[in-house]
Amino acid sequence: MARVIYRPDQLNFKKITLNVASIGFTPDQFLRLCDDNPELDFELTARKEIIIMPPCGATTSWQEGEAFAQLHLWAKRNKTGLAFPSSAGFTLPNGATRAPDAAWLRREKWESLSRRERDKLAPVCPDFVIEVKSKRNTMAELHEKMREYLKNGSQMGWLIQPGRGHVYIYRQGQQPEHLKHPQSVSGDPVLPGFTLDLTEIWQSHD
Repeated sequence: MARVIYRPDQLNFKKITLNVASIGFTPDQFLRLCDDNPELDFELTARKEIIIMPPCGATTSWQEGEAFAQLHLWAKRNKTGLAFPSSAGFTLPNGATRAPDAAWLRREKWESLSRRERDKLAPVCPDFVIEVKSKRNTMAELHEKMREYLKNGSQMGWLIQPGRGHVYIYRQGQQPEHLKHPQSVSGDPVLPGFTLDLTEIWQSHD
């Protein structure tokens, strides 16, 4: 499988998009491409476009990790599902492969997958997702991704914009809710009892 070569001075590019629709790119081939280039992040759109992104900055990486850590701790206590970090890829029903910054999947959905499916880009849409805005994404792109998650089965998603202190809450059958500088966000009723504390995430951008 091809290896993507880049120089350190190229790390400021936002993204590169490759159209592979004409060559019949398979999920297994996409996984091999990701494995061969672990220093880069890849996603595959429903239109069969590969999106190549450089590593995010340390601040954004910490913000993503903080969101996942809180979700993971809640999931361990709640036990009704599993939390996944940004390194997990999911193949959505529309054929896109996405890697949310944090995700949660109901345990019964996970257990319905075969071992082979779990070890690859799991063919399932998370029930809940979190995306954190970074310099390599535009808000328009991220809003489109949130709508895609809902269309493919997610029950709720949070789009966090640390630079402005904004949170957009996406729910099935509802218009997105826009919050300005909330100190926390509640996951009820999809994630009963889960509250994401945003205090440190906001402070990291002061």
